[in-house]
Formats: sequence, C-alpha cells, structure tokens
Amino acid sequence: MSARTRELFAAEARAERPDLAQLCLLLAAEADPELDERAMDWAQIELDRLAGMLPYGLSGGQAWASALTELLGGRMGFHGTPADYDRLSSSLLHEVLRRRRGLPILLSVVWMEVARRAGAPVYGLALPGHFVVGFGDPEDGHVADPFAGGASLGTGPAELASGPRTPARTPAIVLRILNNIRAWASARPEHSAVALWSLDLALLLPSHPAALRYERARLLVERGAFTEGAGELEAYAEVMDAVDTESAARIRGEAVSARALLN
Repeated sequence: MSARTRELFAAEARAERPDLAQLCLLLAAEADPELDERAMDWAQIELDRLAGMLPYGLSGGQAWASALTELLGGRMGFHGTPADYDRLSSSLLHEVLRRRRGLPILLSVVWMEVARRAGAPVYGLALPGHFVVGFGDPEDGHVADPFAGGASLGTGPAELASGPRTPARTPAIVLRILNNIRAWASARPEHSAVALWSLDLALLLPSHPAALRYERARLLVERGAFTEGAGELEAYAEVMDAVDTESAARIRGEAVSARALLN
C-alpha cells in the first residue's frame, strides 16, 4: 500500500460516517498490489449492480432478509466453507466479490453493503467467534447468517437472546477484519509482513487496543528490526508507566535485550 493509500485509509476511518466498503478495499490494497483505483471502482460497481437486482417495495426485516438470501445466498452463490479460513483472500473484499466465498465477516460486509445501497434497515452483529447480519429493529429484527448462504437465525441464537443487540460500528468491523488477518499470518511465520501491515492499519483506526503497539514492537524485533522495535518498546513502556510500573520495567528489559541482538 502506498503512503497515499494509507492516508486515505486513515482519513476514511475518521470520517463522520466512514464507508465500510471503501475501508475494506483500501485494506485489501495492502495484500494485493494489483488492486488499483480502477479495480476498487469495479468492486463498488459490483455492489451497486447486486443492489439493483433486489426487488422494489420491500418492507420489514424478514422480507429484506429473505430477498438477500434468495439473491446473494441463492442465485449468486455467496457462502463460506471451512477451507475459506485458510485463505488470506477470504478477508479481502474484492476477492470475496470475485470468488463469492469468504469469512463470515466479509460475506456479511457484502450483504450489508448491498442491502444498504437498496435502502434496507441492515446492521452487522458481532458474535463470539462469528459474524451475522440483522434486518429491521436491532431489538427484535430478523437475523441471517451469510456464511451459511443466508440461513435464518430468526430471533437469533443464545448469544443474541442473552443481551441487547448492539449493531457493530464500522471501525470495529474493520478492526475485527484486521485481527482475522493478523491471526492468519501469526499461524504462518513466513507471512510476518502481513501481520505487520495489519497492525499498522489497526493503529490508524480511531479506536484500538493500546496493546497493539506492544505487539507491533515485538513483531519488529522478531523480523530483525532490532533498533526500531526496541525504540517502540521503550515508547510503549513510557505509556505503561502511568498504569503498571512493573510491566513497564519488564518491557524496558525487552528493549535492552533487543538492542543487544545488534552486537
């Protein structure tokens, strides 16, 4: 991703109403150097095209869910399989649109963006270990599972029934996508560069766990960037001084050890 593209990602993430599809495409540009502006335009146009295939005059959460299921899960064949968890492409919006396969959260992004363009009352729901889409009133709307081709969850599983349904905000959705990418890369040490850019982008989001800075610093050391990693460890230790002096001292020790690797 070019510096300009990262600037666009940061600006979009901090917009009053960030564009989820655009953030996903800017994110994907890190993984795919061929994803240029023209290719991004194709993805946005494809979402528009799919939205234009939905029937007019729909009303009510169940009607919208049924229409999206028939179109995306049925006619267009969007769904997921266990094998999709092994592919980085399953977390890249343009590839999900092309392959019609992906992780639950990316398939949900497709559903949300298509439905939103058609005027549907749609929102994402982040469940533990899964991501689904709701239509209608968040309190009692209809819930569908895009990974299962739109299988209806009705009023939802126990995770939904046990508490209020809080629609996932765009920055939180993007952070979760980046977390998935980082988890994919962490299981494959040869792809540590992917883990690094996923952390870089996560740190550009307006709200992110402070511990990501520590994780990034340690990853730099693991990748052999000892001086840079040590500097970031020391900077993070200064932040930790205010809340946990013992941890701050330990992190400074890690920075000393990292600098020693230069000898």
